[in-house]
Amino acid sequence: MTKRVAVIGAGPSGLAQLRAFQSAASKGAEIPEVVCYEKQSDWGGLWNYTWRTGLDEYGEPVHCSMYRYLWSNGPKECLEFADYTFEEHFGKPIASYPPRAVLWDYIKGRVEKAGVRDWIRFNTPVRMVTYSEETGKFTVIAQDMKNDHHMSSEEFDNVVVASGHFSTPHVPYFEGLEGFNGRVLHAHDFRDALEFKGKDILIVGRSYSAEDIGSQCHKYGANSVTITYRSGPTGFKWPDNWEELPLLQKIQNRTCTFKDGTKKDFHAIILCTGYLHYFPFLPDDLRLETANRMWAPGLYKGVLWQDNPKLSYLGMQDQFYTFNMFDAQAWYVRDVIMGRIEVPDRAARDKDEQRWLDREETLDDPEKMIYYQGDYVQELIDATDYPSFDVDGVNKTFVEWEHHKMDDIMGFRNNAYRSLMTGTMAPVHHTPWMEAMDDSMESYLQTDPEAEKKFREVVGS
Repeated sequence: MTKRVAVIGAGPSGLAQLRAFQSAASKGAEIPEVVCYEKQSDWGGLWNYTWRTGLDEYGEPVHCSMYRYLWSNGPKECLEFADYTFEEHFGKPIASYPPRAVLWDYIKGRVEKAGVRDWIRFNTPVRMVTYSEETGKFTVIAQDMKNDHHMSSEEFDNVVVASGHFSTPHVPYFEGLEGFNGRVLHAHDFRDALEFKGKDILIVGRSYSAEDIGSQCHKYGANSVTITYRSGPTGFKWPDNWEELPLLQKIQNRTCTFKDGTKKDFHAIILCTGYLHYFPFLPDDLRLETANRMWAPGLYKGVLWQDNPKLSYLGMQDQFYTFNMFDAQAWYVRDVIMGRIEVPDRAARDKDEQRWLDREETLDDPEKMIYYQGDYVQELIDATDYPSFDVDGVNKTFVEWEHHKMDDIMGFRNNAYRSLMTGTMAPVHHTPWMEAMDDSMESYLQTDPEAEKKFREVVGS
């Protein structure tokens, strides 16, 4: 009897899993029946933008955490699919920091070419997954929100959780927050930087969403931006109307008091305080519990649930690598499910995981984290037929990106990098990021030969 595999989520991780199985089928392999459950009406996960916040049209929590004018905060060369390049998709080289719409189009292009849309049940959130030791199968209960909220219950041999971990906000409390006489929101609900034009805003947090949302608000006319941190300042060279202060302590009306005694008034507080790994559809014996870290404990090879390797999780790590790491994971999981890779006994799995956990403890700077994750990706692709690519080159590009950010946090997106898949040097974008107010795909894909010529002269290529 043909195996059945349930994939939960049709974002980049879930689509990587579908593409992995389709790739095997295209080479003549007999693959399992794959059913993908997606709560949204279209694929793409977080990259599928919606104006909605809070609840969607069916009363479901909105998955999207992205906002208008969002551009990639890392080089596209570091996330490029090894089996489907940007040049193949767009028919020409494009600049290194695409806006959201461009990346969404790229993600869609590969799975449209693969023809896997029929494997997905849209508007169908999973309500519960259980496992029977007696039958050796999972039962997946899901609800079709579009068709009279119909509930279904089906059995599967394997389940792949690919629902992501950047959609359920972690929201801390600060004394007096409920009485703040201004706008309070989590980054998950941030949609348009123009809302804060002329305003004084406080960003709580110092990681990627904090620096990016603060930068967006500055770009679109915020009067001032203040970052409040727990562990230490970002170290970036911010514009003159920025300030970094130790952690917020209390709030009274619009006045915020910080740990060093500083008091400042604000119009808005944006909580860039991270997200929870949240799986309400999983019982305790199947649920991953972890913080956002480079290695999620409880997963063999970062993907297989140690207590039951028939269950897999994709993309659960803190991430430098993204799309191509999800591919590496998906190909590995596919080969385990199809019996191409033998899963060792529990003692061997625990030993292998401990090796990665011990190394994680030594990661005290971003460069070490990059190489750590690069080594992980390399180990996975070495075990499968995923197209080999220059992982060390990706590592080096990430390090170069980190240096560019330290040199110019408001201008790092003006840099260009060479594709690790095709060897082609990206063109310079026609408009510096701080001046590029139109984030549409049409605007982004316009070319300016004169600007590119000047760029080539500078880089000497």
